[in-house]
Amino acid sequence: MRLEIKVPAFCPILFLLVIFLLCVVACTANQADTTPIVPDFTGTATKVFNNSTPVPGTNLTNTVSTTQADTAPSSSIDRASGTPKSTPELPPDILTTSPPDAWNSLPIIPTVSQSARSIYQRGIEMGNDPHAFSKIGDCQSIPTYFLSYFDVPGQYNLGDYVDLQVTIDWYAGSFARQSLSVKGGFNAAAILSPLRADPTQCESSENPIQCEFRLQNPSVAIISLEEWWAGHPENYESYMRRIIEYTINQGVVPILATKADNLEGNNLINQTIAALAYEYDIPLWNFWAAVQPLPSHGLIAYNASGEPDMFHLTHSEGYFFYNDPAGTQSGWSVRNLTALQALDAVRRGLMQQP
Repeated sequence: MRLEIKVPAFCPILFLLVIFLLCVVACTANQADTTPIVPDFTGTATKVFNNSTPVPGTNLTNTVSTTQADTAPSSSIDRASGTPKSTPELPPDILTTSPPDAWNSLPIIPTVSQSARSIYQRGIEMGNDPHAFSKIGDCQSIPTYFLSYFDVPGQYNLGDYVDLQVTIDWYAGSFARQSLSVKGGFNAAAILSPLRADPTQCESSENPIQCEFRLQNPSVAIISLEEWWAGHPENYESYMRRIIEYTINQGVVPILATKADNLEGNNLINQTIAALAYEYDIPLWNFWAAVQPLPSHGLIAYNASGEPDMFHLTHSEGYFFYNDPAGTQSGWSVRNLTALQALDAVRRGLMQQP
């Protein structure tokens, strides 16, 4: 007697879905633990970062190619009517000229263009909150280590950077908030997938960035996406375009961030980030340049098992206390300070303040 086993038609689809989910590798940072560790350093401040002196680097002539498929935006939601939009509404003065070759010698702290001001003003007219910003990223942006202390008075010391307190007060509440578009293991593709949205807070059709913007209603967004685990970092551009265009479409000013690592081996992701910032004429926070003077460029050389790392940032006790030189020489300390400086420069630039 011959036994026949019939495989349901949906099994191949289910199998592919399982494979896709297994390909997403989470960062080792603990996403659930967002309680700040209280530092207790004191001392004398030393100002290290000077935006007028870019970090020198070798010119890279690689340019980012653009195809019709790459520039297709994701379906976006009109905030006023709640209906989908098929194309973004970009300001008319967006730059489309060739990007700069020397991305690695660009300033750490961004400047603000008229295009960015146009995005911001349109967003304010749409009802965006000028006192709110969002974070879009992976484990390098979780509140356990990133920006959260600035929402806890007494748990940071700005040292010589006391002028940044104005920006901390302006965006109070956004620093420690858990963004719906930040999670360990997120990459650019995950930000656009409804499968990766929090089902307890997001609507069934929303992806993480749509959900985050609906709940936070920001006027500015820090977009810092380091991870690309699919083996084809050249695809990063098409997903980033969709994220940028959706952000602009919602009247939110994107601040793109370069990354400290070079796991892809050819710096293609940082080249892509800088090229997109130039093309869309939006602020670029060149975090890569900020960590170059640090030991191991602010990266953990080997993990606890003795295996090569060169992705996760170095950590030091008191890394939010900028009145102590020793505590500020870690990747996380520099990341938090330069992120705050970038927010400060963008806030002042959008409002055309000195």
